[in-house]
Order: sequence, then structure tokens, then C-alpha cells
Amino acid sequence: MKRLLLILLLVASPLWAVQPDEVLDDPALEQRAREISQNLRCPVCQSESIDESNAEIARDLRLLVRERLLAGDNDAEVIDFLVARYGEYVLLRPDRRGANAILWLVGPAMLLIALALGGFYARRRSQAAAPKGLSAEEQARLREIMKD
Repeated sequence: MKRLLLILLLVASPLWAVQPDEVLDDPALEQRAREISQNLRCPVCQSESIDESNAEIARDLRLLVRERLLAGDNDAEVIDFLVARYGEYVLLRPDRRGANAILWLVGPAMLLIALALGGFYARRRSQAAAPKGLSAEEQARLREIMKD
């Protein structure tokens, strides 16, 4: 009995957020809708796709995706429509071109700059800390103090 329950839970797990009234009659269109909705971010949950989210806006976006597919849009047109309407934030995996390239490159660049500055600082500090010998003047003064 426990195995049957576990199997049923595992089989039903991809359907947690998608409600039965959202599912399209055409299995091919439903599969396309699921693939698209797995790549779109829920504006409320932030780290979940709209396919996984139970938020009301995620449901609205899932219905919008299915509506656009029924209207005859291809996958790219559906995604372009949603990006035009909600911005690139709605994409779970934004592209790495244009202004986004800066965002993808700034993190590693800042890390390299920080490592270079840290290495430079450590090197300068170790050189400054090395003891130098006393000058002739200082040695004479030291002898004079030691006599007293």
C-alpha cells in the first residue's frame, strides 16, 4: 500500500501547480505549454517557474500561455509576447546578449579584480614589513644610548 502511494505521488508530482481546468485537450499543445511554462519565472515566487508555482499570477500566466498557443502562436512568439508584456524578468534563463552580457560578466570580473587587488596589497605589505638594517647614523645614535 505504501509503495502504491509513493508511486502515485511520484507520478503526480509534475502536476502539483497545474490545475485540471487548465489542461488543454490536445496533448501536443499541452506538452508545448508545459515546456514554455517551465522556462518562465513566477513574479511572486521568484525562484519557481510558473509551472511549479501555486500563486494566482502564475495561474494567470499559465492560462495566457495556453491561450496564445490556441491562437496559433509558436513557442518563440508566446515567449516574446510575455517578455514584451512583463519584461525579461519573466524568463528563468535570460539570454546572454546585449545588456545582459554585462550582468553575466560583471561578477567574474569583480572577483578577478578583487583577487588582483588582494594579492597586490599582500605583496606590498610583506615587502614593507621586512626589517631593514640601521643606517650609520642610527647605529651611532644606538651606541651612544647604550653607553648611558
